[in-house]
Amino acid sequence: MKWAWAEDAVVVRNHQSVDWELYFLKIKSVCPWSYAAWQRGQIEIVYTKFERPLGDLAARVYALDLTKRRLKKLAKSRDHGEAEWLWSHPEFGAYATPVPCLIQQDRAKLNNIRKQLL
Repeated sequence: MKWAWAEDAVVVRNHQSVDWELYFLKIKSVCPWSYAAWQRGQIEIVYTKFERPLGDLAARVYALDLTKRRLKKLAKSRDHGEAEWLWSHPEFGAYATPVPCLIQQDRAKLNNIRKQLL
């Protein structure tokens, strides 16, 4: 399925330099499940602008060269139904992704994780 915004979304070109394992280890204190999910192969990093169903994945990270404002708008417009959509940008703070990203997660699984952490 091609997203309506695909024409203005450019795939991140410098993605080879990203150490995703180090990133997930870094955010372990604020997102405890992510590093374990990464180690189990349940998080997929993609460098494409085409949406895919999550299937059995815990999350999919779409690395796209977009501004913070555009990422936020896209996450909000996609955030309905079974998938929860989040966004991150390197300028967002200490726990931000190393490249601009949209993050797709299973809403029910994420809510269960949140309940367990409360």
